[in-house]
Amino acid sequence: VQLQASGGGPVQAGGSLRLSCAASGRNIRIFDMGWFRQAPGQEREFVATINWSGGSTSYSDSVKGRFTISRDNAKNTAYLQMNSLKPEDTAVYYCAAAYTAKSAGVDYRGYDYWGQGTEVTVSS
Repeated sequence: VQLQASGGGPVQAGGSLRLSCAASGRNIRIFDMGWFRQAPGQEREFVATINWSGGSTSYSDSVKGRFTISRDNAKNTAYLQMNSLKPEDTAVYYCAAAYTAKSAGVDYRGYDYWGQGTEVTVSS
């Protein structure tokens, strides 16, 4: 499966962005989907994950209450709605897919497929 992340860009603090992760090659309903981010000089960080049906989500403490992960299996796309953005949210955001049976959760090592990343820059 190929993942294409999009929707990043520059935004002022307090603003919003919606990231999309479009999949091709296989239907994403067999995958849990996750979003991770990596700031310059830092390790890849878990942001959010959603299970195959969309019935279960999980967020890092740093984004809880501000970001919302969702998915549309019919459109083969996952989303990350980011509100109340802060300068510390600046990073390259990656979407990822993990076979549901693996229960990858917050561990990036459990994900099987990765998108190319989309850059988010939040200015103060």
